[in-house]
Amino acid sequence: MAVKEITREELKAKLDRGEEVVLVETLGPKYYEDAHLPGAINIPHTEVDTLAPEMLPDKSAQVVVYCSNRACQNSPQAARRLDALGYEKVYDYEEGKQDWIEAGLPTESGAARVAH
Repeated sequence: MAVKEITREELKAKLDRGEEVVLVETLGPKYYEDAHLPGAINIPHTEVDTLAPEMLPDKSAQVVVYCSNRACQNSPQAARRLDALGYEKVYDYEEGKQDWIEAGLPTESGAARVAH
């Protein structure tokens, strides 16, 4: 399955409907702590192979990866790795965190919550 792009409107609609979506910020921890989409987990794009099995145990879950903006290549790289690792529903929110914030949508800050 190829990775699909998802727009802010599509992502927000999924969240508003209460769909189970795992948001994954693919930037480093410092950027994640500054601000991230509500409920997002942090898997830097260089650590997908190590962290995904533990933090994303369900390969059939809807996973939306993002980084800062379209110029940032972290999320496309992370999305391709997840796809290669067998995740079935990977979406790349290419416009990223900058687009989300510019639209006036809420973010959270603080250190990553540990996966349960």
